[in-house]
This record gives sequence, structure tokens and C-alpha cells, in this order.
Amino acid sequence: MKNILVLGAGQSTPFLISYLLKESESHDWFVTVCDMDFELAQSRVNGNPNGTALKFDVNDANLRTTLIDKSDIVINMLAPYFQYIIAVDCVNLGKHCITASYADIQIPNLELEAQRKGILILNEMGLDPGIDHMSAMAMINEVRANGGYVTSFISYGSGIPAPEVQSNPLNYCITWNPRNVVLAGQTGAQYLEERNLKIVSHHQVFQRTWNVELDGVGTFEAYPNRDSLIYQEIFNLKRVNTMIRGTLRYPGWSETWLQIVRLGLTNEFAKMPFLNQMTYSKFLEMFLPLTISGTNIEPRVANFLGINPTGKIMSNLRWLGLFSNEKIPGDPQTPVDVMVDLVKRKMPLPAGERDMVILLHKIEAQYPEENDRKELIESCLIEYGEANGFTAISKTVGLPAAIAAKLILTDELILTGCHIPTHPAIYTKVLAELESLGLKFDEKRFEVHS
Repeated sequence: MKNILVLGAGQSTPFLISYLLKESESHDWFVTVCDMDFELAQSRVNGNPNGTALKFDVNDANLRTTLIDKSDIVINMLAPYFQYIIAVDCVNLGKHCITASYADIQIPNLELEAQRKGILILNEMGLDPGIDHMSAMAMINEVRANGGYVTSFISYGSGIPAPEVQSNPLNYCITWNPRNVVLAGQTGAQYLEERNLKIVSHHQVFQRTWNVELDGVGTFEAYPNRDSLIYQEIFNLKRVNTMIRGTLRYPGWSETWLQIVRLGLTNEFAKMPFLNQMTYSKFLEMFLPLTISGTNIEPRVANFLGINPTGKIMSNLRWLGLFSNEKIPGDPQTPVDVMVDLVKRKMPLPAGERDMVILLHKIEAQYPEENDRKELIESCLIEYGEANGFTAISKTVGLPAAIAAKLILTDELILTGCHIPTHPAIYTKVLAELESLGLKFDEKRFEVHS
């Protein structure tokens, strides 16, 4: 029997766990699901005889290494900052490891030892990052196989409520890790636009927006996502003039979140005592300078931010509850903790509603052997969740990791070392199964005339 260890049972895991349990019916596998919330882990296993749930604290080193040592493969769905310690344990104990998070900058340090142990450390095996990398590499390599090269690469990802969901004024619902939502843009961004390098500080990310039209779906606003330039090297796009990876939201999100960033509410490093003894308005008061005088906090905030005191942004901040006299619940330690709890409570996906995932690639290619013919290739995946069922996020984040685990356990993927899914041995097989399960990109091609 082969043992699969799943660490984390959050919102991105239900489809992953369901897939593995179903596959266990035709393979000699057993799935152990671990989470701090034992009841949540139990609900994911749902009484399946091929699985079990355990209460798990990732900081318990003895428990952690014992569980990893008993497994054949680890699927780490915990928060990104636990990625490296899990990977180190897996390398030390000779166990394969898969995660959906961006690869930690320390992961390359494990390359030689992972190869020596004959194991695969596979990161960025989710949706974005994950499916986006795999579909992009398939497109890029097709261009190369046809004698061309890529001159422009623009890619967008999004996990948002379906268009018909109008449950809150920000048109957003939490269907994945809320901490990642709150911290979006924290590292700033950089990208290449028409050979011009663009650097965006974290205070400016939500100001650097532009419209993106999707046929049959509507208009979205895009903002730059992290460091696009590293993928110029990863994808080997040496002749590219434009290299942009962006995130899509419904129009209006960025103008409000920009002000939340400007206030300092996305600071995860400032430890603040006694937050649970404060009201939200007293909490907000701490971020205003004494020079902004007055007795009413709302006009003072508007004055500090330089925004319309009766406009849409202030209305959104009011709806979030930031001006209220409600006491802050729980035991938050930082402003981010306060905001994570707030968005979770204020922006759930309503019962009976569905979410939507979008991946969009726009690649321009040139073909020297065809009189420098130029072509625009647009490839788009739109996936909707099930009302009262699996979310689109759960399916698209969980499936790539689950498929990769199956390929490893059945000896169909024999790579070793540290990878993201840009290797054809990974993406050709994973994309084929994703398509067989209905996750298929629609592609359009256009001739580009100078």
C-alpha cells in the first residue's frame, strides 16, 4: 500500500482530496488528511474507508516528521511560509513533495540532495501558478516547433465570483486562502512593456490597472502580478519585447484596495497589542496622523487619503465595517490578521452561488521562415464552480497537484530534483488529463499586420 499525506484541508483542497480518494478505489492507496481543524479534515475525508483525518500542528516537528516518514508522497497545501520546512523534511526523509504555492526562494538549495535521494520536489502545481505555466509552455513550444519565436507574452489569472453573483459592493468572494487575498501586491511588481522595464512598488500595484475584455463574460480590470521577468528566463523567452503576468478583478476592486494598502492595513509585520479590546474605528484611528484633526473618523480618513468623503470608496470602507464601533473579534496580532477575519466574514460565497476561474494567455509570435509572418494567439480557460458543490478554485487548484501525485505513484513521472511544471514530462500528461476532465482552453489565432 502507498500512503499519501495531504497537509492542509482548506478551501483549495476538497476536489484534490475527493480525486485521490476516488483513485484509491482502483489503486492500493491510503490518504491521510491533516489540519489544525480536525473536524474540517474529517469533513474532507467524509467517512471514506481509504482515508483518515488527523489533527495536525505543522510546528510539532516530531509529529510532522513521523507522518512524512510514513508516507510515500506529501501534498503540501499549507500556507506558503511552511513550504520550505516541509520540503526539507521530505528531502531528508526521501519523500516526494508537491505544493501549489510559488516556489520558496530557498527551494533551489535542495536540488542536489533531492536528485541524490531520487525524489521530486514539485512546486507551483496549482492554478496560478500551475495550469497557467503548463498551458503557456505548451503554446510557446508549439510556436518554436513551427519555426517561430515569441515577441510578446501577456497572461492573466483570476478566481472571482461568477458574473451573476452580486452579493457585496466589492464584487468579490473569498473562495481560497483569505490571507493571500489581503496580502496581494505586497511584494510589488515588475514587468516588461514594449522593451521598457516597469517597476511597481507595493503602494502602487492597485493604481497600475488597465481594462481587459473577455467575449461573453464582460470587462475586467487587471493589475500586475509579482515579478513577470523571472518567467522570461524560465520560459526561455529571450526575444520577447513585452512580458506581463496580471490578475483580473471586477472593475472597482483596485481603487478600494489601494486605499486599504495606503492606510497600512495590509501590514503583517507590525505586532499590535490588545487589538481584540479595540473597536474597528479605534483600530483605524491608529493609522491616522495627529495632524488630521476632527471628531468624526470618516471625514478624517477621507482627508488623509485625499478621496471624496461621500464617494464609492468611502462607501466600500464603511460597508467593510472599518468605521464601526463593533469590537474586533478573535485574537489578532497584526493589521493583516484583522483584515483576514474581516474579509472572511464580509465576503463569503453565498449558498447556492458559484465562483469562476479565468486563465487567459495572449501570445504574439513571429515566423522568420514565413516572411516574418506575425500571429496573435489567444488561449482562454473559463471554469465555473458548482452551486453548493465544488468551487472552480478547488477544482483548478487541486486537480493539477492530484494528477501529478498519481503520475508519480504510478511511475509515469520519474523526474527528480526541484521543478515547477514547465517540463514537458509534466505538462503534457497533466494537461491531457485536465482536458479529459473538462478543463480545456479555447484558442483563437489572428494574423498581425504591421
